[in-house]
Amino acid sequence: MSRPRVLVTGAAGFIARTLVPRLVEHADVTLLLREKFGSSRTLPPQLSQVRARVETVVADLRDYQLTAHALRQARPERVIHLAAVGVSDPFLDVNVALAHNVIGTLNLVRACFEGNGPEVQQLIVARTPGECTAMNIYAASKAAAWSFCQMYSNTAGWPIHGAMIYQAYGSDQPSHMLIPAALRMAKSGEDFPMTSGAQKKDWVHVDDVCAGIVSLLGTDLPPGTTVELGTGIATSVREIVEQLYAIVGRGGRPIPGALLDRPGEETEQYADAESTATQIGWRAAISLTEGLTGLANNPSQ
Repeated sequence: MSRPRVLVTGAAGFIARTLVPRLVEHADVTLLLREKFGSSRTLPPQLSQVRARVETVVADLRDYQLTAHALRQARPERVIHLAAVGVSDPFLDVNVALAHNVIGTLNLVRACFEGNGPEVQQLIVARTPGECTAMNIYAASKAAAWSFCQMYSNTAGWPIHGAMIYQAYGSDQPSHMLIPAALRMAKSGEDFPMTSGAQKKDWVHVDDVCAGIVSLLGTDLPPGTTVELGTGIATSVREIVEQLYAIVGRGGRPIPGALLDRPGEETEQYADAESTATQIGWRAAISLTEGLTGLANNPSQ
């Protein structure tokens, strides 16, 4: 089989750092960057290692003309849209969220399928389970973007698929996120002030997430279909932090209730793992204990 041409947005983000090295093994990959490689914002080390094996195009997704030009340059057959703002700051400025997450997604969708653009056979849009209730600005902007994707899928038949990514974790996650922050304090033997930790989330390792995206790539699911990338198991935030401290074993302890819970957070989220297995033949393979132990034993974390 010939190698498909795949374009990835959000190439410097947490998911892409693991996904792109995996993709280059069986696809010709182009990264869509906001700035030219080699500027003050260079690629993360994980992607720099495969720099010779990927192409790059430059565009700000907020600008339709630049986005369309980049797509014509790259000529992708499939597009994976990971770019977004607010993943770790869900209460960001509403205008920023609308410009990047809604307008940016719409510009990409139109550049993929309108007019004389490239013959894109599939666009995969990363989604968040928070869209189901849209209780913060990030989730609401992602929900709005997906509503437009569904509209185009239903009315124009454009092959757009959603990849709803549950609570991803793993190496090289931003240091202020829950697991790396708690792990850092646990390794220092310090107490970890936290919220009540009662919220239950579906924690899925980034390696599994990337395997799920690869499994979705090239499928012929009906336009507008979303697959849920998670384990199907909900574990509380408090349990996650307690497990990390137990694995590290250097003293200190979590202090639940020291911080206020975020307003609007859902009490429980977990993926429909059975449906996903039926849709794309994928299941998460890394257990929570295995994933957390691997992080704890990683000297770079």
